[in-house]
Amino acid sequence: MVLPTLLCVLLAAFSGARAVTVYGQQPIAPTSTSYAPGATYTGLAAYDPRILDPPPLPDPLPPNQFGIQLSASSSDVQGLSIPLSGAFFGFSVEMSVVTQVSESFIRPEFLNLMSLVAQRAGRVHVRVGGNTQETARMVQSLDDGKAIEKQQVDSNNPTQTPALLYTPEILYLLSNISSLVNVKWYLGVPLNDTSDLRLDIAEWGERILGDNLIGLQVGNEPDLYQRHGHRPEGYGPFDYFGEFGQVVDAMKGLNLPVTNNLIGPSLATGDWIPEDVWNTGFIPAYTDSLTALSVEHYPDDNCAAIYEGFGTPADPQVEFSKYLNHTAGVSTIQLYMNSTMVAQQAGKPFIMFETNSASCGGFPGISTSFGAALWALDYGLQMAYSNFSHALLHVGGQNVYYNVTPPTNESSYHQWTVGPIFYSVLAVAETLGSSNNSQIVDLNANGGNIFTPGYAVYENGNLARLALINFMTDPSGANDYTATISVGGGESGQPNGTPAQVKVKYLVAPSVGDKWNVTWGGQTLGGQFEADGRLQGELKIETVQCDQTANTCQVKVPAPGFALVFMSDDAMKESEPASTATFATTAVTKAKNTVTVDPQVLATSNGHRGMKGRYGSTSSGSNAAPRAMGAYPSVAALFTAVVGVGMLRWAVARHL
Repeated sequence: MVLPTLLCVLLAAFSGARAVTVYGQQPIAPTSTSYAPGATYTGLAAYDPRILDPPPLPDPLPPNQFGIQLSASSSDVQGLSIPLSGAFFGFSVEMSVVTQVSESFIRPEFLNLMSLVAQRAGRVHVRVGGNTQETARMVQSLDDGKAIEKQQVDSNNPTQTPALLYTPEILYLLSNISSLVNVKWYLGVPLNDTSDLRLDIAEWGERILGDNLIGLQVGNEPDLYQRHGHRPEGYGPFDYFGEFGQVVDAMKGLNLPVTNNLIGPSLATGDWIPEDVWNTGFIPAYTDSLTALSVEHYPDDNCAAIYEGFGTPADPQVEFSKYLNHTAGVSTIQLYMNSTMVAQQAGKPFIMFETNSASCGGFPGISTSFGAALWALDYGLQMAYSNFSHALLHVGGQNVYYNVTPPTNESSYHQWTVGPIFYSVLAVAETLGSSNNSQIVDLNANGGNIFTPGYAVYENGNLARLALINFMTDPSGANDYTATISVGGGESGQPNGTPAQVKVKYLVAPSVGDKWNVTWGGQTLGGQFEADGRLQGELKIETVQCDQTANTCQVKVPAPGFALVFMSDDAMKESEPASTATFATTAVTKAKNTVTVDPQVLATSNGHRGMKGRYGSTSSGSNAAPRAMGAYPSVAALFTAVVGVGMLRWAVARHL
């Protein structure tokens, strides 16, 4: 929960009476992408050029030839997951940092990125809330036409989270995005003062977003309330149980059309475990109000690099290997295996509401690497196999290492920067497909070797796809592995079912440490400052001929890499979009009689309108308050931006 987050940095996005559009901006100075000899990088984390060495090859090496025996029908498979959606991975973003964008139009780069996911998964789930939802208060207007304003930072708050004022413009913004791309939203209900519940976000959210509002989170990480000084000593799960009930009663009193869309308890699994909440009778007491159960968790943290009192900072090069095996994902979710079963018994989805590689901003060189993409892919598929319904990747901005990030104060002369982990979102969406009826199983491939995991996906009861991962890096090719796939036959007691051919799509890079040379099906989103949100290059899907006489099909997986194997043409059609709606990034062009702003003023402003010098953070250790504030233009002008093939117009009529 670090500023700026995905929403703020991907949306250059608000209408307002004093919005300003800048044309023809030029760079103030070239952007360095490498260290000078003997120098230490001191710039923004998002653009840290550090590249880690791949870990040594394991000893002993795993076999590089092994078989995978499969059943053609799900009825013959034990341990399959619940039915899943391709929209498994979504995004978690903070509410407070929306002011860190230029307030002129919805950025086409953002729409392109969301469209990539939506065309594969059917929709995209995005959460707007987090720590800053707890102190948020709606007002009908703010000075200078601002849509959101941060107030003072509480220095006693370990997360250094600003109080927040916002207007309904925030919700109109979300609705307008949903009118262009199928994005569904989770919002957060403030819970910092239960004597004065502020439910405007529920009332106005339902009114403005309608069916695009799919859930309201009640409380963010309540198990940390006491530790962070938000509740008195002794605050526990039964206290949260009571406060949740207050929200339920207050919601009913508003006579809202939807009152069964609440989400909780969203524990960080810090001072409580989920069972502490289940044991209060939380689920049966509020089952009619709950749409889902949720937790939030990171496998590690980098807080010691930022804060005193957390011990010795970890060395990213040493930590890197911990992410590059199947155990990483399996061990992270062991805490929740019982809870996913509890959720199934209650008939509720179980959501990982916030996660990523490491809290406190991630690790340099790890969170920005192709290795992190393979980790996220395996972690996501493991959550899916373990009966999570969705998982929301917390994606930060320029101050953190896990990113899908444009340079917010440079967007008119640089394109955006998309981190490798975004490819994981696309790969998981294509693995699960768009039918909303996929089930996945961990194959325990290669004798359960942790460096070569694999999964099988069954769609509508039939074998559809295989997901094969190779965590090793070996440019010689000696540790590429070949999986020999057999469907039925042999000792299975089933007839031979291996198809005549399969199609294979690869996610690859030269090394797990690589940042930019990543391709998915031969296509890339570009390197640093090169992305417009559209995949570039020709799509490459390989055809592998099978031996139906031997009932085998051999698929090679490079070291490092991921192979998505389509077992039929129908399986590929469920994953691969026939076309993807795109939005032209020539939306802002030079024209007559346009407002201009000194580029040096703009490039140092970072879009922080309405902050009045107060830079808050939403994660421990990432406070940016000491930084100087730039000068901001205040011009009475409103511009219409061209998006895609037509004019972007506000899609929601404000007849409330």
